[in-house]
Amino acid sequence: MAKGVRRLAIIGAAGRDFHNFNTNYRDDPATEVVAFTATQIPGIAGRRYPAELAGPRYPNGIRIVPEDDLERLIRDERIDVCVFSYSDVAHETVMHLASRCIVAGADFEILSNDRTMIPTMAPVVAITAVRTGAGKSQTTRFVSSILKKLGKKVVAIRHPMPYGDLAAQACQRFASYADLDLHKCTIEEREEYEPHIDSGFIIYSGVDYGMIV
Repeated sequence: MAKGVRRLAIIGAAGRDFHNFNTNYRDDPATEVVAFTATQIPGIAGRRYPAELAGPRYPNGIRIVPEDDLERLIRDERIDVCVFSYSDVAHETVMHLASRCIVAGADFEILSNDRTMIPTMAPVVAITAVRTGAGKSQTTRFVSSILKKLGKKVVAIRHPMPYGDLAAQACQRFASYADLDLHKCTIEEREEYEPHIDSGFIIYSGVDYGMIV
Protein backbone atom coordinates (compact mmCIF):
# COMPACT_ATOMS: atom_id res chain seq x y z
CA MET A 1 0.00 0.00 0.00
CA ALA A 2 1.33 3.43 -0.95
CA LYS A 3 2.15 5.87 1.83
CA GLY A 4 -0.81 8.07 2.75
CA VAL A 5 -3.43 5.81 1.19
CA ARG A 6 -6.58 5.55 3.33
CA ARG A 7 -7.76 2.02 4.12
CA LEU A 8 -11.54 1.77 3.86
CA ALA A 9 -14.29 -0.61 4.83
CA ILE A 10 -17.65 -0.05 3.16
CA ILE A 11 -20.58 -0.96 5.39
CA GLY A 12 -23.36 -2.18 3.14
CA ALA A 13 -26.02 -4.65 2.11
CA ALA A 14 -24.96 -5.60 -1.44
CA GLY A 15 -26.46 -2.64 -3.26
CA ARG A 16 -25.68 0.95 -2.40
CA ASP A 17 -22.26 -0.11 -1.11
CA PHE A 18 -21.24 -1.43 -4.52
CA HIS A 19 -22.52 1.75 -6.18
CA ASN A 20 -20.57 3.95 -3.77
CA PHE A 21 -17.44 1.95 -4.51
CA ASN A 22 -17.92 2.17 -8.28
CA THR A 23 -18.52 5.91 -8.29
CA ASN A 24 -15.98 7.02 -5.69
CA TYR A 25 -13.26 4.51 -4.92
CA ARG A 26 -12.72 2.10 -7.80
CA ASP A 27 -10.28 4.40 -9.59
CA ASP A 28 -9.14 6.47 -6.60
CA PRO A 29 -5.42 5.94 -5.90
CA ALA A 30 -5.77 7.71 -2.54
CA THR A 31 -7.93 4.93 -1.10
CA GLU A 32 -7.80 1.17 -0.74
CA VAL A 33 -11.09 -0.60 -0.07
CA VAL A 34 -10.13 -3.54 2.11
CA ALA A 35 -13.57 -5.11 2.46
CA PHE A 36 -17.31 -4.69 2.28
CA THR A 37 -19.39 -5.67 5.27
CA ALA A 38 -22.82 -7.14 4.62
CA THR A 39 -26.17 -7.51 6.32
CA GLN A 40 -29.84 -7.95 5.26
CA ILE A 41 -29.00 -10.19 2.25
CA PRO A 42 -28.77 -13.94 3.02
CA GLY A 43 -25.63 -15.67 1.75
CA ILE A 44 -23.75 -12.57 0.58
CA ALA A 45 -21.12 -12.60 3.35
CA GLY A 46 -18.18 -14.83 2.52
CA ARG A 47 -18.30 -13.98 -1.16
CA ARG A 48 -16.19 -11.43 -3.07
CA TYR A 49 -16.96 -8.38 -5.14
CA PRO A 50 -15.49 -9.73 -8.38
CA ALA A 51 -12.36 -8.38 -10.04
CA GLU A 52 -14.33 -7.80 -13.26
CA LEU A 53 -16.34 -5.13 -11.43
CA ALA A 54 -13.71 -3.97 -8.93
CA GLY A 55 -11.29 -2.89 -11.66
CA PRO A 56 -7.55 -3.29 -12.26
CA ARG A 57 -6.57 -1.97 -8.82
CA TYR A 58 -8.25 -5.03 -7.28
CA PRO A 59 -7.13 -8.08 -9.32
CA ASN A 60 -8.42 -10.46 -6.63
CA GLY A 61 -11.68 -8.65 -6.09
CA ILE A 62 -12.77 -7.40 -2.66
CA ARG A 63 -13.95 -9.67 0.11
CA ILE A 64 -17.36 -9.37 1.74
CA VAL A 65 -17.50 -10.07 5.48
CA PRO A 66 -20.39 -10.12 7.99
CA GLU A 67 -21.23 -6.82 9.64
CA ASP A 68 -20.97 -8.63 12.97
CA ASP A 69 -17.20 -8.82 12.38
CA LEU A 70 -16.84 -5.04 11.93
CA GLU A 71 -14.70 -4.39 15.02
CA ARG A 72 -12.38 -7.28 14.23
CA LEU A 73 -12.02 -6.05 10.65
CA ILE A 74 -11.14 -2.52 11.80
CA ARG A 75 -8.57 -3.82 14.26
CA ASP A 76 -6.94 -6.56 12.17
CA GLU A 77 -6.86 -4.62 8.88
CA ARG A 78 -6.01 -1.21 10.37
CA ILE A 79 -9.07 0.40 8.78
CA ASP A 80 -8.92 4.21 8.69
CA VAL A 81 -12.48 4.96 7.57
CA CYS A 82 -15.80 3.10 7.48
CA VAL A 83 -18.28 4.36 4.88
CA PHE A 84 -21.94 3.68 5.68
CA SER A 85 -23.73 2.61 2.50
CA TYR A 86 -27.18 1.09 2.93
CA SER A 87 -30.74 2.02 3.83
CA ASP A 88 -33.95 0.76 5.45
CA VAL A 89 -32.61 1.40 8.95
CA ALA A 90 -33.43 3.93 11.64
CA HIS A 91 -31.20 6.85 12.64
CA GLU A 92 -30.49 5.05 15.91
CA THR A 93 -29.09 2.06 13.99
CA VAL A 94 -26.84 4.27 11.87
CA MET A 95 -25.42 6.08 14.88
CA HIS A 96 -24.91 2.83 16.75
CA LEU A 97 -22.78 1.66 13.83
CA ALA A 98 -20.91 4.97 13.93
CA SER A 99 -20.17 4.42 17.61
CA ARG A 100 -18.87 0.91 16.92
CA CYS A 101 -16.51 2.25 14.26
CA ILE A 102 -15.23 5.14 16.35
CA VAL A 103 -14.65 3.02 19.45
CA ALA A 104 -12.78 0.46 17.32
CA GLY A 105 -10.52 3.22 15.97
CA ALA A 106 -11.95 4.15 12.56
CA ASP A 107 -13.61 7.31 11.29
CA PHE A 108 -17.23 7.06 10.12
CA GLU A 109 -18.46 8.67 6.89
CA ILE A 110 -21.64 8.95 4.81
CA LEU A 111 -21.25 10.10 1.21
CA SER A 112 -23.25 13.05 -0.09
CA ASN A 113 -25.65 12.82 -3.03
CA ASP A 114 -23.34 14.84 -5.26
CA ARG A 115 -20.58 12.28 -4.81
CA THR A 116 -22.72 9.34 -5.84
CA MET A 117 -25.02 10.60 -8.62
CA ILE A 118 -24.20 9.70 -12.23
CA PRO A 119 -24.72 12.13 -15.15
CA THR A 120 -27.20 10.95 -17.80
CA MET A 121 -28.65 12.43 -20.97
CA ALA A 122 -32.15 11.17 -20.15
CA PRO A 123 -34.55 12.79 -17.65
CA VAL A 124 -34.90 10.77 -14.46
CA VAL A 125 -37.79 10.39 -12.02
CA ALA A 126 -36.57 9.00 -8.70
CA ILE A 127 -39.08 6.95 -6.70
CA THR A 128 -37.82 6.18 -3.21
CA ALA A 129 -39.14 5.26 0.21
CA VAL A 130 -37.94 4.91 3.78
CA ARG A 131 -38.39 1.14 3.96
CA THR A 132 -39.00 -2.04 2.01
CA GLY A 133 -42.65 -2.71 1.20
CA ALA A 134 -43.75 0.92 1.07
CA GLY A 135 -44.96 0.63 -2.53
CA LYS A 136 -42.07 1.83 -4.69
CA SER A 137 -42.67 -0.79 -7.38
CA GLN A 138 -46.38 -0.07 -7.72
CA THR A 139 -45.72 3.68 -7.77
CA THR A 140 -43.05 3.20 -10.44
CA ARG A 141 -45.47 1.34 -12.70
CA PHE A 142 -48.14 3.99 -12.12
CA VAL A 143 -45.78 6.85 -12.98
CA SER A 144 -44.49 4.91 -15.99
CA SER A 145 -48.03 4.50 -17.32
CA ILE A 146 -48.71 8.24 -16.96
CA LEU A 147 -45.52 9.13 -18.82
CA LYS A 148 -46.31 6.59 -21.55
CA LYS A 149 -49.75 8.18 -22.08
CA LEU A 150 -47.95 11.51 -22.50
CA GLY A 151 -46.00 10.00 -25.38
CA LYS A 152 -42.74 9.46 -23.51
CA LYS A 153 -40.47 6.46 -23.94
CA VAL A 154 -40.09 5.00 -20.46
CA VAL A 155 -37.83 2.37 -18.93
CA ALA A 156 -37.42 1.45 -15.28
CA ILE A 157 -34.16 0.89 -13.43
CA ARG A 158 -33.99 -1.13 -10.24
CA HIS A 159 -31.18 -1.81 -7.82
CA PRO A 160 -29.75 -5.35 -8.07
CA MET A 161 -30.82 -8.37 -6.07
CA PRO A 162 -27.36 -9.90 -5.61
CA TYR A 163 -28.21 -13.57 -5.31
CA GLY A 164 -26.26 -14.87 -8.30
CA ASP A 165 -23.08 -14.09 -10.20
CA LEU A 166 -22.31 -10.42 -9.48
CA ALA A 167 -20.14 -10.05 -12.58
CA ALA A 168 -22.96 -11.40 -14.75
CA GLN A 169 -25.33 -8.94 -13.06
CA ALA A 170 -23.32 -5.86 -14.04
CA CYS A 171 -25.99 -4.74 -16.52
CA GLN A 172 -29.21 -6.64 -17.17
CA ARG A 173 -32.13 -5.79 -19.49
CA PHE A 174 -35.55 -7.40 -19.12
CA ALA A 175 -38.08 -6.94 -21.91
CA SER A 176 -39.67 -10.40 -21.96
CA TYR A 177 -40.08 -13.53 -19.89
CA ALA A 178 -37.32 -15.07 -22.01
CA ASP A 179 -34.93 -12.51 -20.55
CA LEU A 180 -35.87 -13.69 -17.06
CA ASP A 181 -34.90 -17.23 -18.07
CA LEU A 182 -31.71 -16.01 -19.75
CA HIS A 183 -30.52 -14.28 -16.59
CA LYS A 184 -31.61 -17.17 -14.34
CA CYS A 185 -33.79 -14.91 -12.20
CA THR A 186 -34.90 -16.03 -8.77
CA ILE A 187 -38.56 -16.15 -7.74
CA GLU A 188 -38.13 -12.85 -5.89
CA GLU A 189 -36.61 -11.22 -8.97
CA ARG A 190 -39.42 -12.53 -11.16
CA GLU A 191 -42.02 -11.16 -8.76
CA GLU A 192 -40.38 -7.75 -9.16
CA TYR A 193 -39.76 -7.76 -12.91
CA GLU A 194 -42.80 -9.56 -14.34
CA PRO A 195 -45.36 -6.78 -13.57
CA HIS A 196 -43.20 -4.27 -15.48
CA ILE A 197 -42.96 -6.62 -18.45
CA ASP A 198 -46.69 -7.38 -18.29
CA SER A 199 -47.35 -3.62 -18.42
CA GLY A 200 -45.21 -3.28 -21.53
CA PHE A 201 -42.17 -1.66 -19.91
CA ILE A 202 -38.51 -2.58 -20.15
CA ILE A 203 -36.69 -2.76 -16.84
CA TYR A 204 -32.95 -2.61 -16.21
CA SER A 205 -31.06 -3.85 -13.21
CA GLY A 206 -27.42 -4.27 -12.37
CA VAL A 207 -24.46 -3.67 -10.14
CA ASP A 208 -22.76 -1.05 -12.34
CA TYR A 209 -25.10 1.91 -12.86
CA GLY A 210 -22.50 3.75 -14.92
CA MET A 211 -22.83 1.00 -17.49
CA ILE A 212 -26.63 1.05 -17.31
CA VAL A 213 -27.26 4.77 -17.77
